[in-house]
Amino acid sequence: MKNKLKLIIKQAQPVIPVMVIDHLDQAVPMGHALKKGGITVFEITLRSKCALDAIRLLKKELPDCIVGAGTVINREQFLQVIDAGGDYIVTPGITDELFEVAKETGLPFIPGVATASEVMQAVSYGFETLKFFPAEQSGGVAMLKSLAGPFGHIKFCPTGGINEDNVRSYLSLPNVACVGGSWILPKDAVATGDWETVTKLTKAASSL
Repeated sequence: MKNKLKLIIKQAQPVIPVMVIDHLDQAVPMGHALKKGGITVFEITLRSKCALDAIRLLKKELPDCIVGAGTVINREQFLQVIDAGGDYIVTPGITDELFEVAKETGLPFIPGVATASEVMQAVSYGFETLKFFPAEQSGGVAMLKSLAGPFGHIKFCPTGGINEDNVRSYLSLPNVACVGGSWILPKDAVATGDWETVTKLTKAASSL
């Protein structure tokens, strides 16, 4: 699991797009727009009814891309992502149930944390690459600097409130492996199918 996750994070640097797909017909053009801009690791959030189908479709249509799932909150969803062919899973928080199913299945897993205690719990289960969420609301760059002291071996993927104005301050931190963000997928551009704008923003993000 750890080696697979390292490869995913390496390919994901510097930005993992947080993809909310409301309609299945958005999935493939969105994936192509991101790939054209230089991003090939996707995180599809399970916030829509078609999210699992979108994972299946993107795995089929863009087989050279890594397609994961975000906003996974329980064992049932974890297993559904595996059934859909997802390559990795990201969660907004942590539970013993999620740690256990991750260990059972071996699927690369990035658990979400916001406090030192949650980092310690994740480490106790053997996880050292963590999602810091919600990043800005949980102390942002200052908090990550503080966590670097006692947890120097931990790498974070901060997500939540990150945008083109503050992303560089996060990526400058030695304990940040990559960031998650949705600013490269503006809601209005996605709604109108303005994939050129998505590609333009993606190119800027991938060159950070």
